[in-house]
Amino acid sequence: MLKIYNTLTRTKEDFKPIRDNHVYMYSCGPTVYSYAHIGNFRTYIFMDLIRRVLKYNGYKLKGVLNITDVGHLMRDGDDGEDKMVKASREERKTPLEIADFYTKVFFEDLQKLNIKKPEIIAKATDHIQEMIDYVKALEEKGYAYETSDGIYFDISKFPGYGKLSGINLEDQKAGARVEVNSEKRNPADFALWKKAEPEHIMQWPSPWGMGYPGWHIECSAMSLKYLGTPFDIHSGGVDHIPIHHENEIAQNEALTGKKSVNYWMHGEFMLVDGGKMSKSLGNIYTISQLEERGFSAMDFRFLCLNAHYRKKLNFTFEGLASAKTSRERLCAALYKHKTAKNKTDQEILDNYKRQFVEAINDDLNIPLALGVLFTMLKEKKSEDIYKLALDFDAVFGLSLDKTAQPEQNGEENIPEEIMALVEARAAAKKAKDYKTADQIRDQIIKAGYLLSDTKEGTFVKKSE
Repeated sequence: MLKIYNTLTRTKEDFKPIRDNHVYMYSCGPTVYSYAHIGNFRTYIFMDLIRRVLKYNGYKLKGVLNITDVGHLMRDGDDGEDKMVKASREERKTPLEIADFYTKVFFEDLQKLNIKKPEIIAKATDHIQEMIDYVKALEEKGYAYETSDGIYFDISKFPGYGKLSGINLEDQKAGARVEVNSEKRNPADFALWKKAEPEHIMQWPSPWGMGYPGWHIECSAMSLKYLGTPFDIHSGGVDHIPIHHENEIAQNEALTGKKSVNYWMHGEFMLVDGGKMSKSLGNIYTISQLEERGFSAMDFRFLCLNAHYRKKLNFTFEGLASAKTSRERLCAALYKHKTAKNKTDQEILDNYKRQFVEAINDDLNIPLALGVLFTMLKEKKSEDIYKLALDFDAVFGLSLDKTAQPEQNGEENIPEEIMALVEARAAAKKAKDYKTADQIRDQIIKAGYLLSDTKEGTFVKKSE
């Protein structure tokens, strides 16, 4: 039985789809005003893992990923400039040119990371009428009101506001989250539709004049159109919990009068060098920038697989280098099984399969599932092990069928005298004779070889 952690209930629950073996899932996508960075892609790898685990369990998927190409302001509190408009002005391109360029780069990076696109890709600008209709319906039900600058959702009319994040509305009334707008009935009321100034370059006709949608209404309108209500899973990053997803729930349930999503799933933040990822700190990296430093997108994916999605992941280039080495060793070990002619007892294979399924079905415990794979690869070389590893890779998404290969500059090419030193060093460490171990390490390095100590063991290769 698949169990997943539900942010709404703050518990791990048995997963029970609404429609037999069909799963309907919505995932918050990018705002395509700039390059997506590695923190963003950790969230999309998380989305991909949910989908892969569901498919591994035999479910059929109908997934939606939105592309926000209008309506997302620079700050989440309905103030500031639209991100697309700002990028358009700074790059001296039209919003369409901005959106097309960064959308194309986004999907190229998804492909590099072996993230499968959901079944439906929904652009916000293709669904303006659905958003207008949604806002009109909320207004007719008494949940929306008009001000000089837009149409706002009245949270005082929705008693359940705050149930996802647990926020205290008394704090909101003091203006803790957003600057107080004198026309708002409550400081935390959020924009459903913004009225546009004549010079605003992204605007559409509406019952309230020319304008553009609020950010939150986009996901509500598109999920309703493609998935109906309720649907099974809504995924995103933890940063979406207190505002974006809280507002989605308010809109959805105010409109339909019933629960809109059964399971809310959120991926944790990625830190950089132990701190916050920020443009001002210069520590935001793209997939292309990792490639420029000699790493592949799959090295980054492997790094992400080694941390549970509900745990913060600290990104360092040292950690990425270790992940790269570990992945290369995995591929080399797998190749040895691929080319072996031996057979493995079915009982042994079944045991590893059981352990793997238990891991992935325990709230997507991918690190534990990777541990099962590494343990399995220590078995006697067998093509059966190779085939089962490829079966596991339907979840990992590491393209192991394409990457399994002999280790480059690996132990096959290391002189026997160097390997003897490696073994002597291991024996010294086991005996806790660390002084001797360090001396042997220095000897190996002086001979022109590098050592890498990983959880899978110590590996040696020729220094470049």
